[in-house]
Amino acid sequence: MGDQRIKNIILEIISVVAPDAEITDVKADVRLRDQLDLDSMDFLDIVMELRKRYKIEIPKEEYPELATLDSCAAYLGPKLAAVPA
Repeated sequence: MGDQRIKNIILEIISVVAPDAEITDVKADVRLRDQLDLDSMDFLDIVMELRKRYKIEIPKEEYPELATLDSCAAYLGPKLAAVPA
């Protein structure tokens, strides 16, 4: 799965868990929490949605890997590649 597809997945999940977030101009290299004013519960909801949709387990100590869209794509790429289609 390509980086842009992963970024789109993350943005779609954000639009579900934080419907007021303005996701049209998100910068790929800036922390999502800072750009979109996400709180810790929003972030946990994103992690839970990834688990629900794609059966991806993300350990708490690896949460910083999901800070930006670029880091999400780098971290989730191998995990999503292992998910059966």
